[in-house]
Amino acid sequence: MLTTLRIENVAVIEKVTVQFTAGLNVLTGETGAGKSILIDSISAILGNRISRDLVRTGASKACIWATFDQIPKQIKLQLEQAGYDAGDELLIYREITADGKSSCRVNGMPATVAILRELANGLINIHGQHDSQSLTDPSKHLGILDAFAQNQSEFAAYRKVYKNLVAVKRQADALLLDEVEKQRRMEELRFQLQEIEDAALQTGEEERLSARRKIVSHAQTILEQLSNAHNALAGGDDYNGAADMLGDASGWMERAASLDESLMPLQDKLADLYYNTRELAVDLAARFEEYGFDPAELNHLEERLDTIYRLRRKYNADTVDDLLHMAQKAQEELEHIERADETLEQLNRQKQELYQQAKVLAEQLTQSRLKAFERMEEQLVDACTFLNMPGVRFALRHSRGPLAGAGQDTIEFYISTNPGEAPKPLAKIASGGELSRIMLALKSALAEKDSIPTVIYDEIDTGVSGLAASRIGEKLRQTSKGRQVLCITHTAQIAALATSHLLIQKNVDGQRTYTKIHPLDQAGRVQELARIISGDHITDLSLANAREMLSL
Repeated sequence: MLTTLRIENVAVIEKVTVQFTAGLNVLTGETGAGKSILIDSISAILGNRISRDLVRTGASKACIWATFDQIPKQIKLQLEQAGYDAGDELLIYREITADGKSSCRVNGMPATVAILRELANGLINIHGQHDSQSLTDPSKHLGILDAFAQNQSEFAAYRKVYKNLVAVKRQADALLLDEVEKQRRMEELRFQLQEIEDAALQTGEEERLSARRKIVSHAQTILEQLSNAHNALAGGDDYNGAADMLGDASGWMERAASLDESLMPLQDKLADLYYNTRELAVDLAARFEEYGFDPAELNHLEERLDTIYRLRRKYNADTVDDLLHMAQKAQEELEHIERADETLEQLNRQKQELYQQAKVLAEQLTQSRLKAFERMEEQLVDACTFLNMPGVRFALRHSRGPLAGAGQDTIEFYISTNPGEAPKPLAKIASGGELSRIMLALKSALAEKDSIPTVIYDEIDTGVSGLAASRIGEKLRQTSKGRQVLCITHTAQIAALATSHLLIQKNVDGQRTYTKIHPLDQAGRVQELARIISGDHITDLSLANAREMLSL
């Protein structure tokens, strides 16, 4: 239940704190005093869009606080699951800056607008001034009927099977290729596979071939340099190489070390260098044969690399591995197409089974709706009769159609407002005042189905007066038993039935407009009811009427 609403710098409201009670809370005031701003502020707390235009001129930001108590168990569970404190009270804060930045807090912790919207579903239900017009839209009627039917389990069971049916149907449709297109694609895949398979590609082959081509292309140069290196180590007929000179040096050090043992380590190093150099010279000589220039090998390498390059370019592949992967995918697709008939047959069997299941569940959903309408029609007639619409009858225009997301039903509410007249589309028959009363009757019926603690009616009395207005007030008071109802009204008959009456008043001080909200005592209520009855010219008679309405 909403206990406190605090607003700062929202439009014409500079600063105001409003206390609400259980039962029927009525808010009255002149047109333009700020009643819609109050609703906008509550909407903002519930996570609805908020415009920076709401920020009071000259202020840096607008701030709204709302305190709730008697928190429903489901809301406490949602708070705990989201990581928030779930105590006996709930504080929601929202602000918007003059440059349009918005922020939210739940029990002092940062929150998102999505969290506020999630909480709002179980905290407050707002019936706006134009919500009654939704009754004139037949596309909204199914949702209204489902809300009354409380058929969530039937709907969920149907939706689960229906979603599977749609998924299987899409798979089956994807396999229903045109036969000519199917053959064309299979030939394309076979040719691609054959071309890549004929190339006998191997992983990493292009890199190996490129490295070998580089060697073969420069074989003569490599051989010349290798020979020069060998000659420098091994020497020639008319000169000594490095190995010979290291051998001489090793012999000289050996003789020196025989006279000075401390030179033995140096002599050992020279001996190692000598033997290693001779061994290296032999290894170099053994490599000569590898670099004999072979034009045939070079041509083979060039042709092979050209084949790989052509395939990569043709199939837009970066590497040989990409080509091999492409061939694997082509093989899989080819097998998939070749198996399509078998797969399609399986999918069609599955689709038929799911369709039969969905039809059964759709019919169960239909029956839940038809039975719910019988109960709803009875409650609506009783409520509308009480609301000074005697002789009203409701009917349901219903037809079964193809399965869809919401089942197989197409429905529209029909109404007869006069005895002897056949029911006709509600959108074409009901007046504005009748729509308001029908919506109130619906809301009252739905209120018994949910556990939302607070319901707000914004001018539910549009288009009604006299006895009808009195009956609306009585219905609102009945609805407020066991829950909280907030009602913005311009009708004295409704305001007189409030358990708490708040006056929204606009004042101009200098060049600025200020809106205040005052709780009214008995004397204040008499004055306000008299103003609603007679306008600015309050008379003794209007005051007497106001006192009589309150006493009644």
